[in-house]
Amino acid sequence: MAELRQNLATREWVIIASERARRPNAYAEAVDRPQTHERPEHDASCPFCIGNEELDLEIARDPAEGPWQTRVVRNKYPALHLDGALTRSFDGVERSITGVGYHEVLVEHPLHNTTLALLTDEEMRAVLEVYLRRGQAIAADPRIEQIVFFKNHGERAGASLPHPHSQIIGLPIVPGDIRHRIEEARRFFDDTGQCVFCTMLADELARGERLIAINERFAAFVLYASSSPFHIWILPRQHRASFLHVEQDDLTLLAPLLRDVLFRLYAHLNDPDLNLLIRSTPTKEPENGYFHWYFAIVPRLSRSAGFELGSGVWINPSIPEECAAFLRGDTAAGS
Repeated sequence: MAELRQNLATREWVIIASERARRPNAYAEAVDRPQTHERPEHDASCPFCIGNEELDLEIARDPAEGPWQTRVVRNKYPALHLDGALTRSFDGVERSITGVGYHEVLVEHPLHNTTLALLTDEEMRAVLEVYLRRGQAIAADPRIEQIVFFKNHGERAGASLPHPHSQIIGLPIVPGDIRHRIEEARRFFDDTGQCVFCTMLADELARGERLIAINERFAAFVLYASSSPFHIWILPRQHRASFLHVEQDDLTLLAPLLRDVLFRLYAHLNDPDLNLLIRSTPTKEPENGYFHWYFAIVPRLSRSAGFELGSGVWINPSIPEECAAFLRGDTAAGS
């Protein structure tokens, strides 16, 4: 029988459609579909490949001298523009803010045929270090209220270029979805005196059935109320509201765990399209006891339709516990 599950942090409901659930290995992409590592190392038409750098867009590169490992460039077609004053306009139902902000692209590696799942631990840490450094720099701008870090991998996830890259957007507002999550976390804290994310993490650690990977600082698990197959959260085990306050030792331990989880998806599901993002508190909100930053990984293995749009309730045709067991390598999970 199908089961409705609620995400404790967001209070959103999902339907786990167990009667039509597919086995986890059924979500693997077709074997004849080209995978990232099968692409050429260099593409003469790719603006992110070595030799094609658009230097007028460059913000930073590491290392500063010699061959680069990572680069940060301004988006050639930005959603927001860096220059300008923040101006608000209110006239009846017409409310607007000038579209100022940041839209940057982090080129994660010089090779065209790689992705985060295939990097070394040191290369992954370098990417995380750029996330942190650019996030802190953008947060220093008083116009910015929220920073969104995200990666689109594959066409179904919204990637327009295959070269490995992430995006960083600094917004002059706190989006409604993020504000909703914060308010729900604050409500849980007011009711219980506890962080809802810490509560969820403690339960996942105690149960173990949805865990994928764990070390002394971080834990990765398939979400109990997953809105789609293999929906994964990676949480720091120590409470902290903002990713921008992460410690250097944390990055050193986060890098191999994040790479491990992404490689499990890459290997078990044949390089699926996915979105990766960091959920973090707004730039002007101090450290607090109720919000908790984390990574979310959402493989694009199912589609939403009219029911989801009309109800806000997602139908997940997979069983989270079986997805986690499959990624752990439990032999019975994929049979």
